Amino acid sequence: MEEKKIYFDNGSTSWPKAPNVAEAMANLLTNGAFNINRGNYEGAYEVEGMVLDTRDQAARLFGAGDSRCVIFTPGITYSLNYFIKGFLKPGDHVLVSGMEHNAVMRPLKQMETQGVSFDMVKTGADGTVYPEDLEAAIKSNTRAVIMLHASNVCGTIVPIREIGEICRRRHLFFVVDTAQSAGTIPVDMKECGIDFLAFTGHKGLLGPQGIGGFLISEELDACMEPYIAGGTGSQSDSLLMPQGLPDKYESGTLNLPGIIGLHAALSYIEETGIKKIHERKMELTRYFLEQVMELPDIRIAGKKGMEDRVAVVSLDFEKEDNAVIAFELEQRYGVMTRVGLHCAPMAHQTLHTYPQGTVRFAFGMDNTKEEIDRCVDGLRELLLL
Repeated sequence: MEEKKIYFDNGSTSWPKAPNVAEAMANLLTNGAFNINRGNYEGAYEVEGMVLDTRDQAARLFGAGDSRCVIFTPGITYSLNYFIKGFLKPGDHVLVSGMEHNAVMRPLKQMETQGVSFDMVKTGADGTVYPEDLEAAIKSNTRAVIMLHASNVCGTIVPIREIGEICRRRHLFFVVDTAQSAGTIPVDMKECGIDFLAFTGHKGLLGPQGIGGFLISEELDACMEPYIAGGTGSQSDSLLMPQGLPDKYESGTLNLPGIIGLHAALSYIEETGIKKIHERKMELTRYFLEQVMELPDIRIAGKKGMEDRVAVVSLDFEKEDNAVIAFELEQRYGVMTRVGLHCAPMAHQTLHTYPQGTVRFAFGMDNTKEEIDRCVDGLRELLLL
């Protein structure tokens, strides 16, 4: 009998999804996939009510005072582009860490052709960002700091509270990418001085692919233009975009099945509690790290300990081809991982794992120690063959 597959690729997308996500989406599509802000009938109003509830959930989760500042997009990459291309102007300067994802770096490279510049803040070989180094890198034309909260390559957490304090004091806008932290560790916009918080629904938030968004402060909203323009179902007599939130940034038909799926996922997270979710993931991470540290010729990228990290572990097999190890893990032992550069070449350069990349293991609530044992046993056999 074929052994059960083991899913350790939760850094790419969570699986399984939260309970009731699929059912909620199917119910909408089966019983009334009506469009909000367009249909003037009871079914459309009911769907609109669920969308408003989802905004409220996101506002609570991320410590925002007003749910109108919750903007839905197709995903976190879109959200980051909304800021980078909707706010930055020629002559502006931005600071980033040495761990950023291509969702930040590629649009910034595009904006270089329009006169926007950026610098990478000195970043430790384990992915650590030091606030004092960031402050020293601020220039007279620096307008914003864009940083991930936790690395998608090695799990290292960035000290966003301290960086947010610097941004407030130096009158900079602070943009945070929560792809690997949302739903796993608390993120509070007000406490951390965040002006633009980008999130995705399909990773730690346990929702479906294709839905994400951002939350925006009043101060930033006042000087940011919508990157996408079009119909909103409001102020249809005008050729100008509405200036009120959330319509200002939500042109076109929203991914309503995705939002309804996200609603179910956020309900599960609220009921379960982020603390419990985080503790479970970190228990598995500790168990995995303790075992792989005993195996030969493996380098752990980033932090080897449990401080300031999330449940993402990257391994570099020093005497083997990382791609071969990942392939054999899946073929022989049913263990699904992600191998390569993880859309973050700068991070791998910082971690000294470029160009070979790493094999990444990212754990979820539904993983077990027995699955980790099977994986480590497989690694042991592969390395001793």
